[in-house]
Amino acid sequence: MQEQLDTILNDAKALITQTNNVSDIQNLRVKYLGKKGALTELLKGLGRLDPQERPKAGQTINEAKQQVQSLLNDQESKLKTAALEEKLKTESIDVTLPGRGQDMGTLHPVTRVRERVVAMFANMGFDVAEGPEIEDEYHNFTALNFSEHHPAKEAQDTFYFSDGSLLRTHTSPVQVRVMENQKPPIRVITPGRVYRRDSDLTHTPMFHQLEGLMIDKHCTFADLKGLLQTFINQFFEKEVPLRFRPGYFPFTEPSAEVDIGWQKEGESGNQMKWLEVLGCGMVHPNVLTNVGIDPDEYSGFAFGIGLDRLAMLQYGISDLRMMFENDLRFLSQF
Repeated sequence: MQEQLDTILNDAKALITQTNNVSDIQNLRVKYLGKKGALTELLKGLGRLDPQERPKAGQTINEAKQQVQSLLNDQESKLKTAALEEKLKTESIDVTLPGRGQDMGTLHPVTRVRERVVAMFANMGFDVAEGPEIEDEYHNFTALNFSEHHPAKEAQDTFYFSDGSLLRTHTSPVQVRVMENQKPPIRVITPGRVYRRDSDLTHTPMFHQLEGLMIDKHCTFADLKGLLQTFINQFFEKEVPLRFRPGYFPFTEPSAEVDIGWQKEGESGNQMKWLEVLGCGMVHPNVLTNVGIDPDEYSGFAFGIGLDRLAMLQYGISDLRMMFENDLRFLSQF
């Protein structure tokens, strides 16, 4: 076997050093190291040797395989380097030619809507606050007056981690953190990504939300209605009817769902539809107490807007999922 191994090694060395093509290197690798390669066949023949000779023979063959592998790698590296150097010598680039692919990128429709909405509320005196997307249960639920067994806490609605933390289901935890660290008066908006287990034409597991909070000594529901009516009219650049329906949120009381009267372009007559765009209400006294604000001295209101829903209305998008598929044919329209 040793003579056979020496013959294979000498032949391999000669062929490898004479090779001047990268594809030939691969062929030689298969010839000597492949499943049916010469050295592999020698390993398969170890079973015919005396048991006492097998370990040493196996070690010798493996050392030979490593040697051939090293030779192949070195020769392949030399050939690739030589090919690159030759290419650099013969090719040139005319730097005076105009560049290719000059298509300009555009902002995502949700980003456009977010920037526009933030600017509108900034003009009304609201500051922007941001917080972590991975939250604890206290800030996401408990501090916001959620009961211990509230359905929103179930794993079928919320993404939990093994340590008990979770992906925030709304940006309200940011409001809690602001109230914990800032004394009234408070006027903030909290835009950001939120996460819930939901997926259909108008819902995705990740979506964008903007919530607003105002805390002062004389905040009323009338102030809230006036603010939202002003915002909706400015956003759609026309007078838009609003409808407030009684609703329920653990962190506000009273609470309301807000619909806008919507009519698609080109439609006429009495074809206006009511579309829900946001939720709102007066901050619950329990929430104020949880963050150390005296509910007998201060009151406040809060509202939450789905930025994705506004983008769908503004741009006439029928399927929310289209905005997150990264289809350039779709995104280039904006």
